[in-house]
Amino acid sequence: MLDFNKIRYFYVAKLWTKEQVADAVTAGVITAEQYYQIVKKPYTESI
Repeated sequence: MLDFNKIRYFYVAKLWTKEQVADAVTAGVITAEQYYQIVKKPYTESI
């Protein structure tokens, strides 16, 4: 199951794009604040 730490790892390892991280916000797996912690940019629904 996905969680914040796994998603952060995938993004840092370049296995996921910021769009995939945004999809995790949309799916309710992480919050918009956690998105910011991972990507270092504010989450917007129109990504």
